[in-house]
Parts: sequence; structure tokens; C-alpha cells
Amino acid sequence: MDPIISIKNLKKTYVMGAEKVHALKSVTLDIKKNEYVALMGPSGSGKSTLMNLLGCLDTPTAGEYVLNNENVSTLDDGELAEVRNKEIGFVFQTFNLLPRLSSLENVALPLVYAGINKSARLEKADATLTSVGLGDRVEHKPNELSGGQRQRVAIARALVNDPAIILADEPTGNLDTKTSIEIMEIFEKLHEAGNTIIVVTHEPDIAAHAHRIIRLRDGLIEKDELNENIISAFDAEHRYLSGDHVVE
Repeated sequence: MDPIISIKNLKKTYVMGAEKVHALKSVTLDIKKNEYVALMGPSGSGKSTLMNLLGCLDTPTAGEYVLNNENVSTLDDGELAEVRNKEIGFVFQTFNLLPRLSSLENVALPLVYAGINKSARLEKADATLTSVGLGDRVEHKPNELSGGQRQRVAIARALVNDPAIILADEPTGNLDTKTSIEIMEIFEKLHEAGNTIIVVTHEPDIAAHAHRIIRLRDGLIEKDELNENIISAFDAEHRYLSGDHVVE
């Protein structure tokens, strides 16, 4: 099976006056469909730059990025916008909801750009909000919701277009511990349902939910490893559910 994301020798250099900043020096990696990946690294490591490139919010200075079998590294801004709307669901730390729109209208917004008629948009948005536990909050505006509920609306908006990947940037950064755990449980359920998830975070306890952790430093991948704690628990549960276990 082809990887859903394949990047080769990806580089990003910013020109700041007379100075060149090599934010991403040369990154090569593949991400398979239904992987749950955390991108980690200190400030200046290149993780935000990599996220912007993966999310088609920016173009690389050099290298290749293939998303869902399409080479997106050479696309112009208009073409990138189309790819973003079709292939990527974004979840941001600051929610990025429109304050005057209801939850339902916020979630339906990506479907407007996809050209879907109003009744179908609202039906799909309603079903998606219900799937994240907000079926009773569809008419509420963002200021009538808690932080956790607003992030659920943002997750529903990310899901509504059935994207190839869900890209979450510090998704629990503005939430308390209890609410953060609830939000990460939603991501786990989305992963179990077959979604490909990439979480960008500097928090080890948030990265610990991912099945694979990629650490960046100075614009390079420092470490790329499976989360053995998660994998071991997942394998044990799978063996138990499949009956492949011994009862003593």
C-alpha cells in the first residue's frame, strides 16, 4: 500500500533581510493510512514549519511532498487551497471558530467551499456534531460553549469533509487537564475508526497517545520511533479480542 504522505528531502528556507534561516534542512519520511503520529520538538526545531508544509499552508524551498498520490510540492496557492479543503482537516489550539455562526454553521463551512447544497451540508454537519457528542449544541454559538465543547466543534469541522488526514496543532493547549484527556479520547476513537491523525505538540503526555512519535531538532528528524507502550497495549487487546490468549 502506498503511504498517504511521502516526503523526500523536504527543505524550507526563509529569507530574513540579508540572513537565510534554514527552518527545515532535509526531512524524509512516510506516513501510512490510519497511522497516529505525534510531531514533537522544542521551539525552533522545525515542527511548525513541517506542519505548515504537511497542511499545504506553505510550499517547500526544495524536495518533494506527495499527499494521497498527488505531488503537492509544486502546486500554486489556488491549487493548494483546493487540496487543503479536500484532503486535510485542521484542528487548532485556538479553535478558529467564527463567533457569529452557530456550531452547525461552523461545521458546515468546509462543505460550502466543496460546493455541496445547503440541506446536504446541514445534514452532514449535524451528523458530524452528533458523532463528537454535541448533537444537543448545534444551535449554540462559540461564546455559549465551554473550551472543550468549542474544540469538539473544531474537530467536527475537521471531519465533515472526510479528509485524508486530520492535522491537529497543539489541540489541547488552551484546555484544562480533564478536558484535554476527553479531547485526546476523541482522537483515539477517530484513529480506531480508520482516520490518519498527525498531532503537533510539545507536551509529552499528549504525544504519549500517539502510536508513533517523530522528534525534530534543528530542522532535522532526531528520532522516529513507535510508542511501545501504546503498541504493546494495542497488541494485547487485539489478541484478547481475537481469542488468541491463554487462560490459566
